[in-house]
Amino acid sequence: MEVALVATAAVVALAVGVVVGFLARGQIANQAVKSAQDKAGRIVAEARAQQKELILEAKDEKLRLAREAEDEARAKRSELSGLESRLLARDEQLDLRSDMLEQRDRKLLDRERELENARQQLATAQQEHVAALERVSGMSAEDAKAQLLEAVRDEAEREGVRIGKAIERAARDEAEDRAREIVITTMQRIAADHTAEHTVSAVHLPNDEMKGRIIGREGRNIRALEQATGVDLIIDDTPETVVISAFDPVRREVARLALTKLMADGRIHPGRIEEVVAKARAEVDLVMRQAGEQAIYDAGIPALPSEIVKLLGRLKYRTSYGQNVLVHSVETSRLAAMIASELGLDVQAAKVGGLLHDMGKAVDHEVEGPHAQIGAQIAQRHNLSPKVVNAIAAHHQEVEYASMEAPIVQVADAISASRPGARGESMETYVRRLEDLQAIAESFEGVEKSFAVQAGREVRILVRPEQIDDVTATRLARDVVKKIEASLTYPGQIKVTVIRETRAVEYAK
Repeated sequence: MEVALVATAAVVALAVGVVVGFLARGQIANQAVKSAQDKAGRIVAEARAQQKELILEAKDEKLRLAREAEDEARAKRSELSGLESRLLARDEQLDLRSDMLEQRDRKLLDRERELENARQQLATAQQEHVAALERVSGMSAEDAKAQLLEAVRDEAEREGVRIGKAIERAARDEAEDRAREIVITTMQRIAADHTAEHTVSAVHLPNDEMKGRIIGREGRNIRALEQATGVDLIIDDTPETVVISAFDPVRREVARLALTKLMADGRIHPGRIEEVVAKARAEVDLVMRQAGEQAIYDAGIPALPSEIVKLLGRLKYRTSYGQNVLVHSVETSRLAAMIASELGLDVQAAKVGGLLHDMGKAVDHEVEGPHAQIGAQIAQRHNLSPKVVNAIAAHHQEVEYASMEAPIVQVADAISASRPGARGESMETYVRRLEDLQAIAESFEGVEKSFAVQAGREVRILVRPEQIDDVTATRLARDVVKKIEASLTYPGQIKVTVIRETRAVEYAK
């Protein structure tokens, strides 16, 4: 019974709890809904307030933009108005200028008509004047024109010569200054010793009895020696001396060396002579090859073909006016390289061309033709550069220059050959050259006297002032130079100076 009551009480309590809980939940939900509604109302109110503010800001922005647009439009209208005013003013100026140009054109047309009338009047007056002059002078207009043209031609010629002399003098001064600077700089860097050699070689004998041994029985030894070497042995009354004569310097050197060896050995007979000559020729070939290699090394040039090296070595025994050709070639190579370097040209081509420019002299007694052409053919055969070939061929102006290195080699050759002490010259040749210079100068009309001075480097010509004026004196100097260049062979250059003076002489009595 009690259990049932308890269960009933529990059920009632449970039901009451459920009802109370439901009621409490509904009250809580109502409160939440009310709170949410309040919050939503506040949000809506805030949104409406923000919307009103945004609308006001948008209206303000619209008004501001409208004002700015209006101000900009007003400024544009003002600017366009100014441009329109300036364009109108410019149109007015152009109209005024057009009117002025039209007036000027009308004035020019009027002036041209006046000038045309004046020209016609002047032509008529000139014709009348010419007719009057013809009547007075008794000379036709053509004759007067011819005389006037002749006078004008003479005056123009004199003026042209004067201007030409001034230009030539200025160019010569400038060129001489530049050339002097280059040449002096180049020559100061060169210092070479020169030895004078001759076309004959003298061999000193220990005693005069050696002459008989050299001649041999019935002359068989001397004949064998001459036949083996290709030279002439001159044995005369000169004490203790045998002279070896030959055109080929290499043969002469072979004979000299062989004869020296034979005298040192003491055995002189035909068989021994042939053996010694063969050894001497081998020694000379070795010396020539070494001399050629040394020349290439001294000139600072890379390796050259062996045939060219041998030809250079042959120049060791060749001389020109007493100057050793190999030494001259090395010096020319150095000079040409320095000049080319100063002028900014091909130094290597100038250097090789200077070293090989006289290469043809090594074989010019065996091959026909000038040595410059022979050397150029040898260089071309060994595929040397065209600049080198032309420099060799043109260093005596026998062919045209093909590059700037060719005249440099010619200048270097002249510097090395013509400087004082470089070459020797016999007294007879020297005197003959001076006489030839004076004879050429005195062959021209109006020359009173001529003098070859400065060892033949200058010719001073005195002329008759009544026959030669200043203009003709300049022409005479050029004609003398041309005749010297065509008639004489000389190293370096020759200066021609024409001297004209007028003397007024009176006597007081």
